[in-house]
Amino acid sequence: MVATNRDEVPTNYDRKHELKAFDDTKEGVKGLVDAGITEIPRIFYHPPDECSNDYTFDHEESQHSIPVIDLEGLFDPTKRKEIVAAVGEASETWGFFQIENHGIPFDVLEEMKKGVLGFHEQDTEVKKQFYTRDHSSSPVIYNSNFDLYSAPATNWRDSFLCYMAPIPPKIEDLPEVCREILVEYSKQVMKLGKLLFELLSEALGLKPSHLNDIDCSEGLLVLGHYYPPCPQPELTMGTSKHADNNFMSVLLQDDIGGLQVFHQNKWIDVPHVPGALVVNIGDLIQLISNDIFKSVEHRVMANRRGPRVSVASFFSTGVRPSTKLFGPIKELLSEDNPPNFDLGGGALPRTLGISIKEEGC
Repeated sequence: MVATNRDEVPTNYDRKHELKAFDDTKEGVKGLVDAGITEIPRIFYHPPDECSNDYTFDHEESQHSIPVIDLEGLFDPTKRKEIVAAVGEASETWGFFQIENHGIPFDVLEEMKKGVLGFHEQDTEVKKQFYTRDHSSSPVIYNSNFDLYSAPATNWRDSFLCYMAPIPPKIEDLPEVCREILVEYSKQVMKLGKLLFELLSEALGLKPSHLNDIDCSEGLLVLGHYYPPCPQPELTMGTSKHADNNFMSVLLQDDIGGLQVFHQNKWIDVPHVPGALVVNIGDLIQLISNDIFKSVEHRVMANRRGPRVSVASFFSTGVRPSTKLFGPIKELLSEDNPPNFDLGGGALPRTLGISIKEEGC
């Protein structure tokens, strides 16, 4: 069922039926594009205010630029202090920053993007083997919109996800087209994540190992997103606005663009910087830092250009439920700075961090 604009929705529109029909194809948004559609199905329509760019600043306006932090010289004590200060300021004021000279080779980044592209553009019948909505059935899950049946509007995006830590999958269970680079990239991004948690710990005035010691880097979920070109990008979204319900996300994006961060009541473009990675604070870090660091909303606009490819790495609490609880770090609390969260004893169940409520960007 298609309509040329939001005002032409048929009176007999049955959203649930159309969602199931779309899901049953197991071909995702790419299947629609491959079929040559020129008008998007009604399930993808978003309210006009959600798709609006009326409150967007271009990233070229210097006062509205996402911070870019160079990690080179990190092991020089003087330079490290400067880097820690920059990471702390960006985490407090933006909740987002980009990093250069982070240690992951450029060719690994490029191969990872090619791997995601290769997965989504491989033979449909091969790809369908991974299509599921059961997160307990496989270490690799491919579908379109993890929240397809619960979200008010469908996003113009297909994705796969892999649980890479704390229990790595068997390599033979990973998609053949990208298994080797997926393992290598995950190893590299896990190492980088532990380093970033050291910098965040120091920025909070804690010992460098603090956040790693409380298992912030224990779980790693890698998501490979594919945003096909959209014939009517003004009607839909690539990813709806959301904040990440994890500790931290590390994003690898290509040069198509579309990622935006909500900052000072404006949507700010996050430009592609060759070789750089985007880092953002998650809800759990905001919680345990007692609101010092901010988890902020972000989104991806649909685009006539494409496909856009990105790789989101979520540092979470692992994939198995635990009795461990998280709450504001006691070293950060005082009479003048009491806990800002009332979560039944000031703690948060460990399992919250692995909910796939949102899907990265």
